Amino acid sequence: MIARGESESRIALVDCNNFFCSCERVFNPALQGKPVVVLSNNDGCIISRSEEAKALGIPMGAPLHGQQEVIRKHGVHVFSSNYTLYGDMSARVMSILREEVPAIEVYSIDEAFLGLPSNFTEENARTLRAKVLQWTGIPVCIGIGTTKLLAKLANRHAKKNREIKGGVFDLVHYPDPDGIMAATPTDGLWGVGKNLALRLKGMGITTALEFKQADPAAIRKSMGVIGERMMRELNGIPCLELEEMPPDKKGVMASRSFGSPVETLQELEEALANHVARAAEKIRRHGLLSTRMEVFLRTNRFRKDQPQYSPGIGITLDRPTNATGELMSTARELLHRIYRPGYRYKKTGVQLAGLVSEEEYQPELLDQPRARIDVDRIVDEINRRLGDPKNPVITRASQGTIQSGKGWRMRSERHSPHYTTDWKQLPVVRSGS
Repeated sequence: MIARGESESRIALVDCNNFFCSCERVFNPALQGKPVVVLSNNDGCIISRSEEAKALGIPMGAPLHGQQEVIRKHGVHVFSSNYTLYGDMSARVMSILREEVPAIEVYSIDEAFLGLPSNFTEENARTLRAKVLQWTGIPVCIGIGTTKLLAKLANRHAKKNREIKGGVFDLVHYPDPDGIMAATPTDGLWGVGKNLALRLKGMGITTALEFKQADPAAIRKSMGVIGERMMRELNGIPCLELEEMPPDKKGVMASRSFGSPVETLQELEEALANHVARAAEKIRRHGLLSTRMEVFLRTNRFRKDQPQYSPGIGITLDRPTNATGELMSTARELLHRIYRPGYRYKKTGVQLAGLVSEEEYQPELLDQPRARIDVDRIVDEINRRLGDPKNPVITRASQGTIQSGKGWRMRSERHSPHYTTDWKQLPVVRSGS
């Protein structure tokens, strides 16, 4: 007789604990056991909290200015977001996971679904968790289920009972999975937001178990095929496949809110040129060409005492391209069309859309290829080796300088060093005398 779950395919969800805060702690051990928060762009809101910060009642997404009293009172350590560091640490975690399992889907910067081999046990999961912690310093929790949704549910239980479960929970071999579901509210399920939870409540469904046992016809009528798939996943029927290859990108957007309001066209040009450079590098990295560009401006809609103007404009490119110079020139022309003096702009950005593969693109009959040195790719390689795409060592004159862009550059007053990607910012260890 085959024990329950032994013949079933299984999926694990690996989720890094309080990832941004954990990254900051790796290179600053003095932060262990201390309350830590990480801020969003422009140091606006709190987007990551250590367990100690959560215990102080600091809400997720809370504006920094509204938490100053509790921060001062309890000595909370506050950091600006350091996405260069977080991205590199994420890549290190994912590379370890790839070595241990036959299939992996990187779901987000701090989460990955794993397709588990048949002989993978809960003890293997604990060994994997210990390996990630030892090699990167990042603590993770691992949940195991027969579907993605159940793996998410198992991971949730592992996190909420970390001291008891040791950061690993196997729902497949747990003797009472329905008991776990009965204790899980519907808004604790992956994909169930506030509005969907209210709709389910209107149907008399308030827990994951009630959702699992609901009438399929009623679920499909009220929630459509998405709700029916979620119900099937709760019943152990896989409906969401593991995506080992990420889906093709339809567009790439680059934009940032300014550190302070911008009024001059020159500053807007510099900011937009930087966004174009970043977007162009990204599509080159994926071997793509853009066939359409969109540029937009935004004033601060929350400032009711100021006039508002938030235009956008798009254009189909004469030919697909990923050349930074060509894209910058087009973006500049579009910006000039929509810019109006007298407004205090809060944000600008660019979207490269209609992306096509370089390998599959068929040029027009009269489109003569130009023989030229691919300067962009040379610059990309230098920046990857000596800097990073968000902090390149080589830029174009139209991108301005650190001194020239004081207004539009993002506020980042509590930034930690790029410990892993910048030679000048490597940690220094000094021996005692």
